[in-house]
Order: sequence, then C-alpha cells, then structure tokens
Amino acid sequence: MKLGIHEDTTNRKKLAELLRFYTSKSGEDQISFKDYIQRMKEGQKDIFYITGESRASVSASPFVETLKKKGYEVLYLVDPIDEYMVQQMKDYDDKKLKSVTKEGLDIDETDDEKKKREEEKAKFEPLCKLMKDVLGDKVEKVVLGTRIDESPCVLVTSEYGWSANMERIMKAQALRDSSTSSYMVSKKTLELNPRHQIVDELRKKAEVDQSDKTVKDLVWLMYETSILTSGFSLDEPQNFASRIHRMIKLGLSIFDDDKAADDDDLPPLDDAAAEEVDTNRMEEVD
Repeated sequence: MKLGIHEDTTNRKKLAELLRFYTSKSGEDQISFKDYIQRMKEGQKDIFYITGESRASVSASPFVETLKKKGYEVLYLVDPIDEYMVQQMKDYDDKKLKSVTKEGLDIDETDDEKKKREEEKAKFEPLCKLMKDVLGDKVEKVVLGTRIDESPCVLVTSEYGWSANMERIMKAQALRDSSTSSYMVSKKTLELNPRHQIVDELRKKAEVDQSDKTVKDLVWLMYETSILTSGFSLDEPQNFASRIHRMIKLGLSIFDDDKAADDDDLPPLDDAAAEEVDTNRMEEVD
C-alpha cells in the first residue's frame, strides 16, 4: 500500500485511508491518519512525523521529547518505504505532513515564550557565531531551537533535503549514484537548547575567552554527539574518540604533553588550562 502511494497518483488518497502507524501516544496499537487528526491538539495545524530505523530509536529521539511534553502526537514511520512515501504524500485532509527533524516545524508558543525566546536569541548570539566559526562548513548555521527540551543540541536538515534516516538508507545502497547523493544530502543546522546547563556554561566560558583551547574541543564534542543523537553517522569516529579520551583525562586529572595531538581540531592542553580544572567540580557535574 505504501508503494502504491509512491507510484499510484490516482488512488493515493484511497490508499492513505488504509494506512496504520504507531505513534508517540498509541502504545502497542496502530492508528490511521483520520484517528490522528481527531486526536490533534487544539490549534495544531500539521501532522507531525519522524522517520527512523525502529520504534525504539525514534521514541528515544530528542526531536520527540518536547512535542510529547507539549501534548503533541508524533507518527512513527519506521519502514524504509516510508521515506519514499512521504516524498509523494505531502498532506492528508488539508493537513501538511511535517517531519520533526527538519526545518519549518511550527510549534505554538505563548506570547511570554516568544518574548523569552527573543531575549535568549540576543544573549546567545555571540556563542552561535563562535560555534559556526569553529565548525565551518560542517553546518550551514547555528541557531537557538524550540524543538528540544532535555538535550543540549540537535542537527536539523533542510525541509526538502534528505533526513538522517534517508541518508542511512542511501549509504546502504550498493549501486547508489554518488552525484545524486552529494546533491540531496542536506546542509545541516545546529540547534541549541538555551535552557540546557551545558549550553549556558559554554556561553559563559566563551564570554571570558573565545580563544580558550578547551572551548573549541567542547564545541566539536557537542557537534559530534548531536550527529549521533540526531540519527546520523560519524565520518571521523577516531577524532570523536580522541576528544572523549581528552575529557576523561581531564576528569582524572591526567595532564601530559601529547605531541601527537597538536592539530587544530585537537589542541594540546596547556598548563594554564590544566591548573583551572577542579576535580571536585567535575564530580559535582557527574
């Protein structure tokens, strides 16, 4: 039926009536699009969905956490064919299908929430600029987001590009067209959660000294962990592992002159940075 929606334009609407999905609220039951619309929150304009490898992976996604807390229901599209289906099925009963992992997600906000977001935008603008400068062309932009609640940051793709799940599917194709892949792979936006302690502390640390060597490492660590939590795969897992090991050394108060790690992405810790580490503070954070 899902293949029919992708290929059969004439009967697409009839086939859509027969589809059933698991959702963030349905438990072990599956519901139809009609059921979803009847259960939509007051004022909700779009049908929210997320694609992924399994129910377990999408239900644990940081993209779903805020929507669930705000009372929105999210469709779980976990069949590979779903990625192709939603490319052809843009709406149902005049309700647009919106991916919660892409740009253009419209979540209703109160006037107080909008006012607070504007204040946060001005407060965190220097950090967003610094992170963009550090990450370069790895991301298209760094902005404050409203879709995350418990995570410090996520990677969001453009509205019409591939999702993280689609990138995973295409990378698994033995005969994939590399030229098409490079065209469709989305530029990614790093969305920060201004209410998260990690993001706020990083802002304070960057305000003191933007050239602080540890700030750069922390920016890269946040970016690379967001790659994993957002469903993408790391291109350079060794660099990620090296940064994790450096943080472990800091936590264990191990300071050495690692001459092998003197590239720009992994600057050696200097004595001043080492002296600033308070192991008791590290334990409190843990």
